[in-house]
Parts: sequence; structure tokens; C-alpha cells
Amino acid sequence: MGDMSKEGGHLAAGIDLSQFFQVFFEEAGENLENMEQMLLALDVGNADDEALNAIFRCAHSVKGGAATFGFSDVAELTHEMETLLDKLRRHELQPTVEMVDALLASGDALRAQLARHQAGGAGESPDTSALLATIRTLVDGGSAPSAATPAPTAQAAQPAAPKAAPGTRELELTVGPLDDPAVAENLVDLFKEITDLGRIEPLDAGQSVDGVRRFKVTTASSDNDLLDLFTFHVAREHVRLAPLGPGYGFHEGAPGAPKAEPAPAGDPGYGFFDDAPGAPEAAAAARAPAPAPSTTPASAPARPATPAKAEAGKPSAGPDQSTLRVSVEKVDQLINLVGELVITQAMLAQNSKDIDSALHQQLTAGLADLERNTRDLQEAVMSIRMIPMSLVFNRFPRMLRDLAGKLGKKVELVTQGEATELDKGLVEKITDPLTHLVRNSCDHGIELPNERVAKGKPAHGTITLVASHQGGSIVIEVRDDGKGLSREKLLKKARERGLDAPDSLTDQEVYGLIFAPGFSTAEQVTDVSGRGVGMDVVKKNITALGGTVEIDSAEGYGMTVRVRLPLTLAIMDGMSVGVGDEVYILPLGSVVESFQVQPETIRTIGNRGRVVQVRDEYMPVIDLERVFDVPRFDFEHVSNIMVVVEAEGGRVALLVDELLGQQQVVVKNLEANYRKVDDVSGATIMGDGRVALILDIGSLVRRSRS
Repeated sequence: MGDMSKEGGHLAAGIDLSQFFQVFFEEAGENLENMEQMLLALDVGNADDEALNAIFRCAHSVKGGAATFGFSDVAELTHEMETLLDKLRRHELQPTVEMVDALLASGDALRAQLARHQAGGAGESPDTSALLATIRTLVDGGSAPSAATPAPTAQAAQPAAPKAAPGTRELELTVGPLDDPAVAENLVDLFKEITDLGRIEPLDAGQSVDGVRRFKVTTASSDNDLLDLFTFHVAREHVRLAPLGPGYGFHEGAPGAPKAEPAPAGDPGYGFFDDAPGAPEAAAAARAPAPAPSTTPASAPARPATPAKAEAGKPSAGPDQSTLRVSVEKVDQLINLVGELVITQAMLAQNSKDIDSALHQQLTAGLADLERNTRDLQEAVMSIRMIPMSLVFNRFPRMLRDLAGKLGKKVELVTQGEATELDKGLVEKITDPLTHLVRNSCDHGIELPNERVAKGKPAHGTITLVASHQGGSIVIEVRDDGKGLSREKLLKKARERGLDAPDSLTDQEVYGLIFAPGFSTAEQVTDVSGRGVGMDVVKKNITALGGTVEIDSAEGYGMTVRVRLPLTLAIMDGMSVGVGDEVYILPLGSVVESFQVQPETIRTIGNRGRVVQVRDEYMPVIDLERVFDVPRFDFEHVSNIMVVVEAEGGRVALLVDELLGQQQVVVKNLEANYRKVDDVSGATIMGDGRVALILDIGSLVRRSRS
């Protein structure tokens, strides 16, 4: 693994440490995430000792692992962080906002350093000299320079900030391999739309090689900011950024090769022997010219024992021994096997219907046990992939803190329903659209403090993230108490773009205009977001997951974007219904009730369709036989069973021939194996081997409204 194997091999004295690299990187990432969350929650005016100790332990754990594997740059930075945190928890220094900013920036720098090592040392090492100097100044009781507060490296969730960057830089952007290399031109259009982003020009004369395009990018934005924007057009795994220039890191002194840092005399190993570089005493001695000599000797001798004492007093700080790391591929394979088991169990249940239970008691009892155990196994396996929404919500406090500071706004983040669980595959795919929605709310929803006060609002704006279960779906809401959407402004913009936008449109239809490609109501397109810029991509990504997006807004009071997604994409409970000789599956979470219908309760409304009276309510009737053109040979048969289903806030009554029963079904992607079919979300294999279509209830509800 490049420089990792070289450094690690040196320190391990012949022991191969490469097998432990992945575990270290995962644990280091978790420690940095925990440290960031605790720093964001830290009360600077009244810091809790336990919180400071916990932050110290996170930095100490990262340093210890980095020293073991020979990642000297990581060990050096974490050691300086330890020194500052040690003084804070000893009450030798009082926490300040500058210290929190410096520690947050250090966490970003550590992520960049770890990412470089994880990639085998590829790319240029981030320059942390200014950050190290800032931390040392803070340790010695000084104040941090204003220019040193922003992270010197890519920030994981902060939007691009060209104005705050010290200067532009040139990067080589590689896109591909792509099935359609022309997609890369979307990135060129992105730079045209967001003028502050920088410049982009092709390095390949516009010709792709094996589906790969190369560009030169001149920008002041960080790598992660660029990647966040590029991801809306090209998958992240197909985008690579590198410093522009030949031969990076192949030989010392090669063009673009990172400058070698002068190593102190002695063994470069950190923490293996007394007085080794990276040990607290050695680093303190190397920083001898401190403005306050009396403080350093007093604190240096006691410092080595403090981390060990803290670790001994808090044994739970280490990795949880009750957990086991398993690759996602193994979990997916297990879920597929359980899915096949569910199909087999359904087949056995189907074939055993005609067996005389009195004559075959043991067989009947065994099949009943198999059905129960299969259901329990399915629920247990599915729960492995279910992760709480808190893992998604936790990335937004830092992003909003940085973004609000850049925009001069005061924003408070409120989260609800963090324990609500969602399938891991959906969580990974919903993160980017949610990030875009939150940025929109902060950038163009929340007003500046003086504007809010003038409107009679509190100076602090509020963005609320809510996750909840509704039937067989999870609903994620992004709310803000900002300016909301203007109906007149949306209609005016739509007409300027040549869209059909009569005044007779409902509010929901007007709000839906922002999902048109390239539609934006922003007065000035910024490098952060534009409400509408990329919203079509947000809706497209959510729709691809089987979800929907709804918008509610009150001008002057705020708006809500509601995202509705299925809980999982693998196995679900369904109700099977018969229409003619065909079988259809209704998601059980959408089924409200079923009843036999009397002919006189069905009414025809003009030429628009039929409705049925259910108690005191009239609801649209959808005849599945007509929707799917089901062939029928018993021409005298009249369907008289209705199933009421609900989705997207509406209900419809489905007209069917018979109710076949309730069962677990394994969802198969119909679009990947066949093609997209209207009003169908997937397919499944029944116990008798037939293929049954799983109906898209949301699509049927929308059909009734059209």
C-alpha cells in the first residue's frame, strides 16, 4: 500500500501491519466524528470536564494508532492537539471559540491526511504548518490569527468558499470511465452557472480515452467542496482530483512531489522508545523557544502520565468488544439467501394447502415452524442493515456552523426522530440530496439577522430535521422558518423560461416548478446553492429510490420539503390480490381496509371516472383490470371486492376479483431485469413459481388525481 507498507514495515520490525490498516482507518474516522460532535456541543463558557476528557481520549486514540503505523504527520498534529486539550482539562487554559475552531480545523486536516495514507500515499500531503503554529500559539496563551481559523485542508461537509481561500490552485480533474463521456460536459456547464467556482478547461481536446475525460481546474475551493458539487452530475467514484503536474511522488525532487519534512535526529518511530520523536517530552523540547518558559517545565514532566491515567479511568473509551465488523458484501449475500429461503418457504406453504393435516400432523407442524422461523430470521437479518438516521443528521451541525458563519447568519439546528431506522443502502443514497436541501434552507431560506428582527422574528433562524415512520415508509422533513417560496416569483420565473404556468395552478403545482431542470429563483447564483439549482437532480435521485418529494410553503414564514422513502428495498410484507388470472401484490403498509362493494354505492362523475362511497367519504375507484389490460375469459364475472389503499396523503379504492392472502415477498428490481412499467414498483416470485407485480400505490394515487 505505497508509503504505508514502507513506514509500517519499518516500525513493526518485520511484522506485517498492513492487515490492521483498515481497522485503524475505520476507528480513526469514528474517533474524529465523535470528537467533532463533542466540540460542536461544547459550552465554551462552562466547559464540562468529562467532555474535555472525552475529546482528549479521541485525539489520543488517533495519535496512538498513527504512531504505531508510522504516520508521522498524523502523530505530529494529534500530539499538538493533545497538548492543547491537556491544558484545557487541567484548567491551565480557558476554552475559547478560537480553540474550538482550531480543533475543528485540525479534525478536517487529519481526515485529509488519513485519506492520503489510506490511498497509499498518493497525492500531495496537506500543509498543516499554519495550523500547527496556531495551536502552539493557543497553547502558549496567545490568540489565534484570523487567517488560521479556516481549515487548511478540504473540509468534509463545508461548502465551497472561494472568497475565504488564500489563493487559487490548479488541479487535474479526471472523470470516468463513463458509459457516455458526454456526461462530463455537465461539469463544464456547472462552472458556467457558478462563476465564483473558478475555471475549467479540457486537457484532452474534448476527446475521451476509454470513456475517461481530463480537465484542468483553476479554483480556490477545497477538494471536498468540488466533489460535493460534482456528485450531482457524476458518481463520486468516477471523479478524481489531483494536483496538476507530471510525476507526483515518484522520486524525490520530481515536479509536484511533496516537500520532505525535516526529521528530528533519532529513530522516526513515534512513541516506541523513551525520548522518541512524537513523545510528549521530545515535542515539548523541540518547541523550546516558548514565550512563557516557566509554564513548560512545570507541565511537561506530569504530562506523560496523564493520558495513561485517563485511559485507565475510562476503559470504555476503547473499541466496543461486543461488536463485530462485517463487510457490506457479506450482509448483502446473507439477505439474498434469506430472500431465496422466503421464496422456498412460500412454495412449500403453497404446495401443502391440500395436505390433510390430520394425516400429516408432523409435516403440518414442521411447515408452521418453518414459516415462523423464516419470518424471525428475515426480521433479524434485515435489522442488520437498518441504521439510525442520527448517522445522517450528525453531519449537519458542523456544516451549518461553517455555512452560517460564512453567510453571516445565525442558524439553530433541531433534529427529531434520530432513532428512526432506515436501510443502509438508502441512507447512503439519501445523504447527498438531504445535504443539498439543508444548504438551500440556510442559504436562501433563512434571512440575515437584521432582516429577521425587522420582520418580528428572532435573530436566530431554525432548521428542523424530522424522521418518522408512516405505514411502510419513512418520511424525512427539512423545515425552515425563513422567507418561504413566493408564488408570484415562481410563476414569473416559469413564464420567463417559457414554461406553461397559468394562474389557475394550485400552490402545490406552483411549488413543483422548482423541480424543473435549471429552474432557480435566486437573485444571484452562489457557490453554495440556489433554491432550484440541482433540485431536479434531487428529485430524480429520490424518485430512483422509489420515493417522492413534496413541498409546503408559507411566504414569509418558511417552508417544508418532505421526502418519503420505502423502509427497505429487499423484503416486505404484502397482500396478494387476484384480477382475472393475474396476481398483484399490494404493500401491506399501504392497505387500509377491504370490503364487498354494492353496485349502488359506485357513482360516475362526468367523464372523469368513478367514485365509491365509504361511510361518509367518496374516494376514487381504480379498476386494476382496466389499468393493466388483464385478459378475461369469464365475461359475465363482475368484480365486487375493493381494497382501500393510501399513499402520499391520498386514498383510492382498488377493484379486484379476490383476496388471496398476506405473505412476505422478496422485491426484485423490474427495471433492471426488464424495463420500467407504469404503476409498478417491482416484482416477486410466488410460491407456485409465478411472477407477481408489486404495485406502486403512490403512482396509482397520482393517477386518480390526474
